[in-house]
Amino acid sequence: MMERLVLHEYAASGNCYKIRLTAALLGLKIERREYDILKGETRTPEFLANVNANGRIPTLQIGDRFLPESNAACFYLAEGSALIPDDRFDRADMLRWMCFEQYSHEPYVATMRFWVAFIADRLSEEQKAQIPMRRAQAEAALKVMDGHLAGRRFFVADRLTLADIALYAYTHVAEEGDLTLAPYANIRAWLDRVAATPGYVGIGA
Repeated sequence: MMERLVLHEYAASGNCYKIRLTAALLGLKIERREYDILKGETRTPEFLANVNANGRIPTLQIGDRFLPESNAACFYLAEGSALIPDDRFDRADMLRWMCFEQYSHEPYVATMRFWVAFIADRLSEEQKAQIPMRRAQAEAALKVMDGHLAGRRFFVADRLTLADIALYAYTHVAEEGDLTLAPYANIRAWLDRVAATPGYVGIGA
């Protein structure tokens, strides 16, 4: 039996949503503790000492142990399930797309959403100046994804894996960041397939 699971999170975060979605698809019960990152609640001495010394969410609490980083937490939950392929190459390919999400997708797609939808009135001049670059990099990542999905149902092994969950989290709300998914028919069809998966929950659930 899996130990008690507690997700320390900010519910609107796509990174936190990845963990909730993974748990839901696997039928795992997970408790939730909310922190307001806009008020600095993950930077308090108590949080830094007891949850994550890096001052970030999500952090998955497993019994009395704490596992930061969304993709690591998803991997922990999904170990031994159909969300992780058995084939050695497919597992590595899944990790490749999870790395792509963190380095080529999330810093741009997620950042655009955060800046536009959450802190638009507080952006510094430096941040405003970065918007064209962030937008261009976000669109480049979406183009790579759309191209890969041509003729494919999912990113790896022709079935839903953690690669899809990692990329879905921020892609499905990309338009909240003043990005458009209209040019990416393959992505839009894939989003519908993920949302149709039994056990699916939305980011607002």
